[in-house]
Amino acid sequence: MPRPIRLLPVPPEGRAETRPCPRPAEGQGALGRLGGFCARHPAAVVAAWLLVLVAALAGRHLAAPTFSDQVSLPGTASHTGADLLARSLPEAGRPSGLVVLHTGTGTVADHGSAVDRTLADLRGLPHVTDASALVTSADGRSAYTTVSFDEQLKDLGHAYTARLDTATEPARAAGLGVAYGGDLEQVVREPADDKLSEGVGVVTALAILLLAFGSVFAALLPLGTALISVGAGLGIVGIVAGTISFATSATTLAGMIGLGVGIDYALFLTTRFRQDLIDGHEPVEAAARTARMSGRAVLVAALTVAVAMLSLYACGLSFIGKIGLAATLAVVVTAAAALTLVPAALGLVGRRVDTLRLRRPVAESTGERDGWHRYAALVARRPWTFLAVGVAVLGLCSAPVLSMRLGHVDAGADRPGSSTRTAYDWIADADGPGFGKGANGRIVAVIDVSRAHTPADRISAAVTTALKDTDGVASVAPVRPSDDGRILVTTLTPTTGPQDAATADLLHTLSGHTLPKALTGTGAEAHLTGSVAGQADFRTTVGDRLPIVVGIVLVLAFLLLMTVFRSVVIPLKAVVLNLFTTAASYGVLVAVFQWGWGDALLGLSEPVPIESYVPMMMFAIVFGLSMDYEIFLLSRIAEAWHRTGDNRLAVGEGLSATARVISAAAFIMTAVFLSFTASPTVVVKMLALGLAISVIVDATVVRLVLVPSAMFLMGRANWWLPRRLDRILPDLHACGPGVRLPNAETAVTPGP
Repeated sequence: MPRPIRLLPVPPEGRAETRPCPRPAEGQGALGRLGGFCARHPAAVVAAWLLVLVAALAGRHLAAPTFSDQVSLPGTASHTGADLLARSLPEAGRPSGLVVLHTGTGTVADHGSAVDRTLADLRGLPHVTDASALVTSADGRSAYTTVSFDEQLKDLGHAYTARLDTATEPARAAGLGVAYGGDLEQVVREPADDKLSEGVGVVTALAILLLAFGSVFAALLPLGTALISVGAGLGIVGIVAGTISFATSATTLAGMIGLGVGIDYALFLTTRFRQDLIDGHEPVEAAARTARMSGRAVLVAALTVAVAMLSLYACGLSFIGKIGLAATLAVVVTAAAALTLVPAALGLVGRRVDTLRLRRPVAESTGERDGWHRYAALVARRPWTFLAVGVAVLGLCSAPVLSMRLGHVDAGADRPGSSTRTAYDWIADADGPGFGKGANGRIVAVIDVSRAHTPADRISAAVTTALKDTDGVASVAPVRPSDDGRILVTTLTPTTGPQDAATADLLHTLSGHTLPKALTGTGAEAHLTGSVAGQADFRTTVGDRLPIVVGIVLVLAFLLLMTVFRSVVIPLKAVVLNLFTTAASYGVLVAVFQWGWGDALLGLSEPVPIESYVPMMMFAIVFGLSMDYEIFLLSRIAEAWHRTGDNRLAVGEGLSATARVISAAAFIMTAVFLSFTASPTVVVKMLALGLAISVIVDATVVRLVLVPSAMFLMGRANWWLPRRLDRILPDLHACGPGVRLPNAETAVTPGP
């Protein structure tokens, strides 16, 4: 039978409306029953997860996953130009890279016989179709050959580097320096090994857990369950990668996010479990209560992250969408482990969770006189002050975002001494045609003359003159017609490097003014292609579709939170504050990477632009992760609101109950992300630093300052939901956690 329900006071203009629901016994409900089952059969559940881990890792090995950063942009000028080259002049469109020779004394020509043997050996390598004659610098100290392949370079694998080294051994034996550049970076650049970063993150997380909670078992349990779930998740990502090709950074990103949220989810559950033990509940009952109450928050948080990451597919670029898919797989596995493996581990450890303690166990709160209760009371007394300070801090961090410049991080930002960086520098520092900074990012102009009504030689002359007269063009190669006469091809060298803003401006000038003007009235059409032009098209495509992704994420998150918390104001506030968090993290990225503030600490030798797809990736990830803390905080506030109907008391109680665990979780996730800034991949550094900043800002300035101060100011309006909308929304709480959460118009609570 339903327990009696009494009405709480409501505003005079409101009309109370109740929908009674039976209050279940402790542990009842799907999540509670699942948690109780796992706690009663811990050995079987742990064994099952270990079996899943072994099977996933074995499956990854057997699946032979493939990873590629190649992006296809049908309909863009660069893609059209590449297609024209492939059809009419296939040799010009083949994959290629540079082998660069350099000598500190004399000239490269002084070692003619060794160079000839090297060129012959390169031409004899598998999949090599040609190695061009040497292009030599003005002083003769540097030279390079363009090596063409009949297969995509990414498919050759890093092991192909040994073949290149063998072929270039005669040049090395003669005292010449050899380095590989251009698109050969796809072959010679070693796959990122982030095991050290992961190890540092795990050790740091353990130290924070020990300091925060003072118990060895309570610290090891979240860490151990997270490692098992992340290992299984990465195994599954590898299995899927055997069917669809992920980006090279997808595994690192999935591991980074999976480890962070895995520790967070387990930490929140363990903390709630310890509090229930302190309150006198038996271990199995406490595990079931934990799964029933905090497990729902874990489920909603994981769903929010998954929705945000999968929304990346809305950009229409499978390259980015697949990165989101990899992260989603890792998050889904960690959430499943949090709802099953963690309760099993809690049931297995039981009251021994605090056996090995460094100090007195602390869970959610130590009473009304503890520091967090006093802090909550202070925010309640001065909400406008805290709100103003929080907004000012976020505004200061966000200011640099106004000067953000998107681009592509080229080999000039690689580690000094690496083969790709050495080749880049030798070409950029040399003088003469074919050398200089722009030689590292040449632009190919393809003129489609298949429908032209002007002779091809006149078109060639007009194009050559126009390109040579364009500011920013260092040199132009002779225009070359294809054998079928359908296209004309020329290559131009910019005066600036691939990642310089001036090169992007040059592309815009060439495609929007120079070439259209030169071809006016001829019937011919020009397309710019090559890696630099392709990156510019990618950047434009991402920029055009970013608002679509942002809109979808915001709408879906708003609807999800509105349904869960039965409020319009709470999800609206969450969406706005998460936009502030994202802007602040963008601003820090601009200051560090683009302005060069502290870039040396990250192993960068020069300022770099923000990689074009990083803002889109970061928005989805930051929004998803920041919602974790939002949901855990609001879940406790909602519990107190449900119990008391007093907004001021509910906000204060929820803040004081979760502040310690949110702060610890944020520091742990920040430490995990910061450890990945040691990655040799600049994009991973950007994502790691941006995510670390966003997490710490979100968990401190937003969750501990802006959210409580705003909720104190809005009072009962926090829980406002129109009655008509209340009837339409699905009731996720009906007969689940007890009585559905009240809103400002329908506040109900169990009677005595």
